[in-house]
Amino acid sequence: PAAVSFKAVVSTQSTGEYEGEATFKHYAYMKGGMRFVGYTCICASGNNAAVLHYGHAGEPNDKRVNDGDMLLFDMGAEYAGYTADITASFPANGRFTENQKFVYNTCLKANKNVQAAMRPGVTWPDMHRLAERTIVEEFIKEGLLVNGTVEEMTAAYMGAIFMPHGLGHLIGLDVHDVGGYVNAPPRIDEPGIRYLRTTRTLEEGMVVTVEPGVYFGDALLDAAYANPAQSKFMNKERIEQFRGTGGVRIEDGVAVTANGVELLSHNIPRTVEEIEALMNRS
Repeated sequence: PAAVSFKAVVSTQSTGEYEGEATFKHYAYMKGGMRFVGYTCICASGNNAAVLHYGHAGEPNDKRVNDGDMLLFDMGAEYAGYTADITASFPANGRFTENQKFVYNTCLKANKNVQAAMRPGVTWPDMHRLAERTIVEEFIKEGLLVNGTVEEMTAAYMGAIFMPHGLGHLIGLDVHDVGGYVNAPPRIDEPGIRYLRTTRTLEEGMVVTVEPGVYFGDALLDAAYANPAQSKFMNKERIEQFRGTGGVRIEDGVAVTANGVELLSHNIPRTVEEIEALMNRS
């Protein structure tokens, strides 16, 4: 039901961030009987999408949505005590620009690559690194990152500039469920990956979120430009075309099975074509 509620949000072209939150809550309760949400709704537009936990009391999803904005909506309803945690990103006007399409498809590829690699015995830090590597590879192809190999850029933590958070977390009765560091290797104190909420090896029956993101945050871009070890790989002219656009996150809930994963948030349109078709239905 939470996934179906997202389809209602995506198909409704909001003029204010709060409209997305209101539509989700209304639809989840009216159609799914889900009275509560598992956490404060994040309904970010434009540059606000680069703020990872936007939507708090200080900035309560109150910005007006502008034509051409990308929207990043991270919301989850509770059912029988268990919460969902899903993020959808889509263009406010129903049509992706070429730059928006590139960022979105980069994030989607990272999400799909991780899900394809997940199975019991795989470590979560390795999945985080796979997501970062995918982003770096796509940035090289598009000319945002230059003058080096994927390995050289990974060693310089280039992925963490654009995905400054952990790949995902355990989910259940709490949105960030307990047990992430129970009988687990210690936290890895490196950029980006230090924010992982678990370093455990995947086991059958675990339920986790897969939520890579690609962002263009001012503070991180400026710090990277000022760092010679990173700036030498950055095509500033190309990267600056994305500054101020916020970012994209694509978050799914998945259950680890004996041979892979079961996608729990499977009813959400994810491809560019699916999103544009839903948003432009007559």
